[in-house]
Amino acid sequence: MGSLKNKVAIVTGAGQGIGAATAKRLAQEGAKVAVFDLEPGRETVQTIESINGEAIAVACDVSDVEQVDVAVEKVVSHFGRVDILVNNAGVIRDNLIFRMSPEDWDLVMNVHLRGSFLCTKAVQKHMVEQRFGKIINISSASAMGNRGQANYSAAKAGIQGLTKTLALELGPFNINVNSVAPGYVVTDMTKETSERVGLDFEEQQQLIAKNNPLRKVGKPEDIANVIAFLASEDSSYVNGQIIYVNGGAR
Repeated sequence: MGSLKNKVAIVTGAGQGIGAATAKRLAQEGAKVAVFDLEPGRETVQTIESINGEAIAVACDVSDVEQVDVAVEKVVSHFGRVDILVNNAGVIRDNLIFRMSPEDWDLVMNVHLRGSFLCTKAVQKHMVEQRFGKIINISSASAMGNRGQANYSAAKAGIQGLTKTLALELGPFNINVNSVAPGYVVTDMTKETSERVGLDFEEQQQLIAKNNPLRKVGKPEDIANVIAFLASEDSSYVNGQIIYVNGGAR
């Protein structure tokens, strides 16, 4: 504990799921956390404060350049710096390609991929000035392709390309850029997917677990633990990597 003491972290999409678990985990390690979400993530902030952590809630649509710039400057003004960015915000609008609307394509691409670009662009100038930073982009095992998720898979694959490029560009400034690609994780988003295909959520988890080498499904905390490692100095020589956290599923 305490590996991130005096560090300042931004976690997007931190109102629930993996983002909320990540915000809490980073706070447990001593980081001051800015909780970004469409609606102020006050519940996440309260959870962090209950463990004697420090956090602020910032309402932000990560696909809107003006909102992102204002939100990042608010964090720097409040905490004095920004050391860690976790690009986690995401939505799903699943459908087979012949049913997928251009609007659903654009929404998913804008939140995941454009959002990661805009947030990174806004924080990198501060990280470059201080010659230090950790950027962790959340991809997905779906980047390899997943039926009914042309928009989501494309966005998550794009995040992997973005990660590798940013690692090359920002590495000389002592900024590590990596990506975590979760497999199946029990969240409100996977519950929504379950409902979409007409499966009972508990039955879906059992089916996924049965076919996983570890015979279990992931929890938000499993992903948060890996993100915490990448945000720490223990990962100082890890750069441009895509780390799949999926129990060994192929």
